[in-house]
Amino acid sequence: MSDAWPVLDWAAWRETAIALQLRCQIIGKVRLALTPWLNHSWHVPFYLTARGWSTSAIPCGDRILQIDFDLIGDDLIFITSDGARRTIALTAGTIADFHAATIAALDALGSDTNFDGSPSEMPDAVPFAEDRALRPYDADAARTFWRSLIQVERVFYQFRTGFLGKASPIHLFWGSFDLAVTRFSGRVAPRHPGGMPGLPDAVTCEAYSHEEASVGFWPGSDAYPHAAFYAYAYPSPDGYVDAKVQPAQAAWNAEMGEFLLDYDAVRTAPDPAAMLLDFCQSTYDAAADLANWDRAALECPLGRPRVPRAV
Repeated sequence: MSDAWPVLDWAAWRETAIALQLRCQIIGKVRLALTPWLNHSWHVPFYLTARGWSTSAIPCGDRILQIDFDLIGDDLIFITSDGARRTIALTAGTIADFHAATIAALDALGSDTNFDGSPSEMPDAVPFAEDRALRPYDADAARTFWRSLIQVERVFYQFRTGFLGKASPIHLFWGSFDLAVTRFSGRVAPRHPGGMPGLPDAVTCEAYSHEEASVGFWPGSDAYPHAAFYAYAYPSPDGYVDAKVQPAQAAWNAEMGEFLLDYDAVRTAPDPAAMLLDFCQSTYDAAADLANWDRAALECPLGRPRVPRAV
């Protein structure tokens, strides 16, 4: 077992996880409101940093706005390219107060404060400004989740190096609170039927406009109260649900429509990174083979430091 892969117990940190996701949604909605649309909603996620995660650069008039979750310092930090800075403590409190503090920080920085005020992809959503329940914040639990993301991103990055075609960045989506990376065949997909809870059909259809194979990781939810890795293809090719994937602990979940691999199976493996890489590769292999992707044109050996890809 690797100490670098920490224990994630959904039941133990559920309240902090939900509170943290709601705070992430507020900041994500700021980025969504200010950033021109990028294919597959790639303009909205966060990216891991050495202290947590960040929006990266957000257009703010003729300046740049960046908002960072500093999980080591327990702060949310707003900075702009003209040197201005505002901070909100990451601590217990209400979502309504955090929402108000975010608006006050943006206003002090001269940024637009007109963003969507309701959560997305979360059951029983209450508008941010009306959510006055006192919510806990376990800073150690938040840091533990971030530490797990660091290990997952390390493997996802290696997996990403083996693909020449269009591939997404490795990004943390605040809607479903998952870290994900996606490969594309280059072909247009059938129009998605929509109907995904908490997402407008226009967003869903744009996100799934092209054939894809995705892998990702999320910390758990009430619907599936375990940290887990997932993999799916859109559209799902014939035979995909019956594909033999690795490792043996991975299985198709019909209710969720994805292959799932529990995080604990990876965390406790002799070589967690190798097991996760097998899951990424085998689920992609199944999708690409069954959908007849042009694998010879799309793939390359995994990258190595300081070794240019042979051409």
